[in-house]
Amino acid sequence: MNKLRSSWCFCLGLCGLSLGIQSVFSAEAFSAESPWMFGDWNGQRTELQQKGYDFSFGYTGEMATLLDSQHSSSHGTEYADQFVIGAHLDLEKIYGWKDTEAQINITERNGRSLSQTSDALNGHLSSSQEVWGRGQTWRLTDFWIKKKFLDQKLDVKVGRFGEGEDFNSFDCDFQNLALCGSQVGNWVGDQWYNWPVSQWAARVKYNFTPEVYAQVGAYEYNPENLKRGKGFNLSTDGSHGAMIPAEVVWTPKVGSHKLPGEYRAGYYYSTADADVIQDTANDKDHHQGGWIVAKQQLTAHKDDASRGLSGFVNVTVHDSDTNAVSDMQNIGLVYKGAMDSRPKDEIAFGVARINMNDDLNDGRSEEYDAEIYYGIHAANWLTVRPNIQYVRHVGAYKNGENAWVGGIKFQNAF
Repeated sequence: MNKLRSSWCFCLGLCGLSLGIQSVFSAEAFSAESPWMFGDWNGQRTELQQKGYDFSFGYTGEMATLLDSQHSSSHGTEYADQFVIGAHLDLEKIYGWKDTEAQINITERNGRSLSQTSDALNGHLSSSQEVWGRGQTWRLTDFWIKKKFLDQKLDVKVGRFGEGEDFNSFDCDFQNLALCGSQVGNWVGDQWYNWPVSQWAARVKYNFTPEVYAQVGAYEYNPENLKRGKGFNLSTDGSHGAMIPAEVVWTPKVGSHKLPGEYRAGYYYSTADADVIQDTANDKDHHQGGWIVAKQQLTAHKDDASRGLSGFVNVTVHDSDTNAVSDMQNIGLVYKGAMDSRPKDEIAFGVARINMNDDLNDGRSEEYDAEIYYGIHAANWLTVRPNIQYVRHVGAYKNGENAWVGGIKFQNAF
């Protein structure tokens, strides 16, 4: 709870500081229509963007509390958060380098996860607070440059970044980890590193049409990058191979309202050794597997395509020789702008199934994670998502705990 109080005090301090300097910043500070909490700095922020400098400062906070459980009588509350300081550079505007851009992001994570501290959630495969993990520390999360060739059809990106930024990408509006972000990274996390961990990498993408592209990447596998003291590690010492993903993506506009969709199919292979689950003559093998992701807006609300019902499906499969999780699926619906008085709010429901590898022979089978949230669009710079989560068969044990979790997730752009 000390960390919870510290986080809230920090946020309140920032708010107080900003109130004291409104005369310096633009009058748009705290305006619901501004994309930034601190406003446009008397127009200087927009002017910098026009010159190619786009600076960002974001905050994500997540609280989770155990509401009820089948067996455990103990209840608890935990808070975790993340700060992101970033800059996107349009190098064509800055230096005249045609179709070239760069990105740097520095992240810092704090707090504790209820899934790690609650007796009822002991062994939880997912996490009730997705923002927790990978070491509560400072990290250089993005440090890359990207250039387009052949009339912008060929896109090459090199530097330090994670697989999930480009491959098996998925929205992260839910608070439960099994419904948020790249799912391959959640279940092959010993070698596929999602945000906020970065590694040396290269990604090549080719656009066959405006709606269809294919891409392939190579990402250094280096366990050193996971250590708390190596958040800014740029060395390749400790590298053991590479994770190589490939993917085809289709982004159609459907129907008379041109409703957006995104469909992904991909495969990954690791050149690094991984332990074989069963005892065999060969005790090492290689991770491999695949995924399918589908997101589609299904309706337009009163002919307004910015509102309406959307659906999603995410499926991953993993090799049974080296991976503890055999496969995973999630599915859900999101409705944006259901009420005319709240056109930017949304309500969403999702459920995920995590299936363990039968070869483990440890009594585990399936864990189910479900969440419903209401997203309050308080301002263009602040979204608050109170949520209820249900976890069935915690740890994938059939006779394991069933638990209800209450949460609240808020995202702020300063």
